Amino acid sequence: MTNASPLVWEDDEYVYIPEELFQHLPPEYLERFETRKHQGEDVLRIADTDIKSLVRLAKAIPTTSSLSYVFHRLRTAKFDLTAEALMEQEMLTTAFVVTYSKLFISGSGGSGISRDQIPLHLRQVHDDIIELRHNRYAHNGSHTSIGSGIQIDFDDAEFRVTLQVNMGFHVGGRDEWEQLVRFLDGHIHDRLTKILNRLKAKTGYEWTFPVGPAPDWIGK
Repeated sequence: MTNASPLVWEDDEYVYIPEELFQHLPPEYLERFETRKHQGEDVLRIADTDIKSLVRLAKAIPTTSSLSYVFHRLRTAKFDLTAEALMEQEMLTTAFVVTYSKLFISGSGGSGISRDQIPLHLRQVHDDIIELRHNRYAHNGSHTSIGSGIQIDFDDAEFRVTLQVNMGFHVGGRDEWEQLVRFLDGHIHDRLTKILNRLKAKTGYEWTFPVGPAPDWIGK
């Protein structure tokens, strides 16, 4: 089928017609669409709070997917005592820490996940990640895992300045990070299920969310 207007589009299931084109429909179709529109608006008013929760959750889903992939890369990265291997561990650790911390920011960009929802035995690990983000990766602040300075040597001809850097990290990430990743994946799924069930109870309609196969790196 070829769209009659650039404002009309379709996918495998539906043809989408913007509301501004309704006036051009035959009266019998217009009446049917107007009725359906009002039904949808009534349902959306009833479900407003849960839909806002769903929007916040939607922000977290891509982030948790990225987090699990970064951790997979960190876990499987080959490590030896070379500058390249050190920089790769630093790069992946930075990505993990920053991505994880995004899930716990406040404000309109937040995902609605709080520290209090994390299992007690993982809260100190969570706090350590947030501290890493604040004091090492988001700013050039001070953190016990990194330090730098210079050494100045002098002889009769010149001053020689040497950079000294101490960098600490967990090769492959901390073991507890895997527990946090698995917790967050399960937590997001549970929240999604609860929201969809509440929406069904409030509106009387089924609410579905597309779920595909788990990526190859999950669980590895």
